[in-house]
Amino acid sequence: MTTPTLDGPLVGAPAPTHGAPERSFVRRVWRGRPEDPRWARPAFFGALLVIGALYAWNLTASGYANSFYSAAVQAGSQSWKAFFFGSLDAGNAITVDKPPAALWPMALSVRLLGLSSFAILFPQVLMAVATAGVLYASVRRHFAAPAGLLTVAVFALTPVAALMFRFNNPDAALALLMATAVYCTQRALEKAGTKWLLLAGTAVGLAFLVKTLQAFLILPVLALVHVVLAPAPLRKRIGQVLLAGLAMIVAGGWWVAVVELWPASARPYIGGSQNNSFLELTFGYNGLGRINGEETGSVGGGQGGGWGETGWDRMFGSNIGGQISWLIPAALILLAAALLATRKAPRTDGTRAAFLLWGGSLLITMVIFSFMQGIFHEYYTVALAPYVAPLVGMGAALLWRERGRAWAPPALAAAMTATAAWGYVLLDRASGYHPWLKWAVLVGGLAAALGLLFANRLGRRLALGVVALSCATGLAGPAAYSLTTLGEGHTGSIVTAGPAVAGGGMGGGRPGGGGGGFPDGGAIRQGQQGQQGQQPGGQDGGTGRPPTGGFPGQNGQNGQPGQQGQHGQNGLPGGQDQTPGGRPGEGGGMGGGVGGLLNGAAVSDEARELLEADADEYTWAAAAIGAQNAASHQLATGEPVMAIGGFNGTDPSPTLARFQQYVADGRVHYFIASGDGGTGGGMGGADGTSARISAWVEENFTKVTAGSATFYDLTRPKG
Repeated sequence: MTTPTLDGPLVGAPAPTHGAPERSFVRRVWRGRPEDPRWARPAFFGALLVIGALYAWNLTASGYANSFYSAAVQAGSQSWKAFFFGSLDAGNAITVDKPPAALWPMALSVRLLGLSSFAILFPQVLMAVATAGVLYASVRRHFAAPAGLLTVAVFALTPVAALMFRFNNPDAALALLMATAVYCTQRALEKAGTKWLLLAGTAVGLAFLVKTLQAFLILPVLALVHVVLAPAPLRKRIGQVLLAGLAMIVAGGWWVAVVELWPASARPYIGGSQNNSFLELTFGYNGLGRINGEETGSVGGGQGGGWGETGWDRMFGSNIGGQISWLIPAALILLAAALLATRKAPRTDGTRAAFLLWGGSLLITMVIFSFMQGIFHEYYTVALAPYVAPLVGMGAALLWRERGRAWAPPALAAAMTATAAWGYVLLDRASGYHPWLKWAVLVGGLAAALGLLFANRLGRRLALGVVALSCATGLAGPAAYSLTTLGEGHTGSIVTAGPAVAGGGMGGGRPGGGGGGFPDGGAIRQGQQGQQGQQPGGQDGGTGRPPTGGFPGQNGQNGQPGQQGQHGQNGLPGGQDQTPGGRPGEGGGMGGGVGGLLNGAAVSDEARELLEADADEYTWAAAAIGAQNAASHQLATGEPVMAIGGFNGTDPSPTLARFQQYVADGRVHYFIASGDGGTGGGMGGADGTSARISAWVEENFTKVTAGSATFYDLTRPKG
């Protein structure tokens, strides 16, 4: 066995064999590199299979998950125009407040398999498998199979990854494309390959069509590392980066150009914007507004700082730490040690470049997440998972190989100690959650750290035992949180992984204090099913804990604050029928106010039958204030429902005059009242477009009821 260099193809593996006879494609795929041990490639495929099976298990417990995006998926499966624009309904009234690329795989799946929970969510599982494959391939460029397998395990057992790669928000697709961009840049650095850098630019461009400017967070890292470290003349390096930028613009800009050039009267309104412009949405509500907090049209729009305290420790706070931070301390220690180990390597050293790419991506994303003033939810941190995992896998492998050097064992021991201590802290925050586990992690981790400190003096078997103990204790905490997450259904717009924690809340609450989900704070745990649907106040029988004043509890009696969630059809907790393709179960009120904003509403059989009657004669079977209310009725009936005001009910679409014209033309059948029995104004305020439409409807049309729900028949004027 040869002694590999830091820049060699594999650490701890023999050099490649040249002149070997050509093997069949199938054998090459199954066997891998000739120098690999026979178990390496089967172990990799086995790991992918386990991830796919684990993430697919209990998948449909989340039902339609975020009904906002599920409604858009359903619309895209019925109308190619809705598919292209990302419309919330097949009538193409308004789009989601993001570009549509994340919806496309799900919409195609629904077209193929029919509307169901499985058809919507399974593409996300496939993205988890693909992301794991990309990370493994990246680590294997410079390290042996065990490093790649550790990377895959760290990624798959990150709690927020176990949540979001089984959920229909755009973040899973974004994480996959970001990992792909880093991998392609790493490949480009090896031989200054223009093709690979163009592919990296393409991946970033496609990521822009998933979640706009968040795709650009790591651009400075990718560009700078290539310009500084690629093995080519400086002029060529700069030219390659510029070409990659052009590829990015083409990959992400073609859709933007079509939308901006398409006549506004012939396309849906751009949801989330105030001027029907995707560029405004990109640089405002979804762009700079997320940084400075000036987000016109958001639930805390223009107030800034309403989404929790910012600061360097935000990723480690009470409500965010358990989602992502388990191995961040170890990743940072290993990153620093790896850069120390490669400090004397040539400029073009590939191992150092890999650490700089993944480490720089982690650091820049963490810094921006930590200090951004606008809307921030815990699940956004899934973007960090593909960066943390390779740093742990590569760093552990590199330091283990270098354990004969005086500084390497203390660095390994420090990383293990930090992991054990921080794991204890995170587990201690979840009161009553397997209380023995925190002690096992702490004691086992400290014992592993002691063994790592003397790893170079241990025999082979004992050394392998120390490695196994390190992996087991380091991954025990996040694995437990991930398994808890996999065993639960999650619905609504704000979801979190793992058990409830002390001081946790929505959207970046203060560590140890109340949540910061809305400008007034309040500890709420939305979107997670409670036991037997009996928890007060939350969506679908979730574990919502209303702050002072209380938010209306979804599926309670007439949407009253703090009512207990009711069982939906088939005895499932709290309202939505979670059977594949099923409609929401019976509940109480329609869920106005913030409850209706964040989560889907329950739709009774009587309401469904009312909306389905003669629905084919109308463009929209109904209209409702806010997207979640509209989405729930659309998913229940399969008929288009107009979301007045978009997601928050604050978008100026449609105008009162245009809505009046729709009604005059006989294009809308019913108007869905809010949960209190009145039309309500959503979040748009008393003077907003939504409020004016509501007031006009209430004044001019006949009220009808179906079960406990209230509607206005827009074909039956009063008097």
